[in-house]
Amino acid sequence: MADRGSNPRLKGKAKPLDPARLEELGLAYVARFAVSGAKLEAYLRRKLRERGWDGEGEPGVSALAERFVALGYVDHEAFARGKSAGLLRRGYGPRRVEQALGAAGIAPDIRETVRAGEAAERAAALAMARKRGFGPFGAEPPDRARRERQIAALLRAGHPLDSARELVDAQSVEAAEDWAAAAMDDEASR
Repeated sequence: MADRGSNPRLKGKAKPLDPARLEELGLAYVARFAVSGAKLEAYLRRKLRERGWDGEGEPGVSALAERFVALGYVDHEAFARGKSAGLLRRGYGPRRVEQALGAAGIAPDIRETVRAGEAAERAAALAMARKRGFGPFGAEPPDRARRERQIAALLRAGHPLDSARELVDAQSVEAAEDWAAAAMDDEASR
């Protein structure tokens, strides 16, 4: 077992935070992770609850987060683009992406700016169907109960009902891929 005296992480209770240490924690956090201002603020408030405050007056967590945004340490649009792209790659639909960005404190105008097009949304639905074995990606065509469960899963993942039905009811893998590719062709022709 490690010596508790030599490793500050293993000591009983960490020292309370002061303004300088709070700023250091914030800088280390934004240097390591892509975050929104709201996520940074939540992180700093959690650290204050865990360790306490040793400074004068109230800790200026909101002001510190706003200052980091103003300095460019926190880029809401870059965070939103990365979060949106990651969720789409994992197969989540536009509604779930919107909810995740809203929960992260991203403003509605930025959420609208980074909103994926129909081709990306269809590709995400296709990725989820492929990954979960829905519709034509399953070993056998789904019976009525399994079809309804698959559609429900796609809806919970944030996909529109018409997309969920189209994928689950596709006659073949090629038909599902053609459906997703049709949106790419439409966007390319514009």
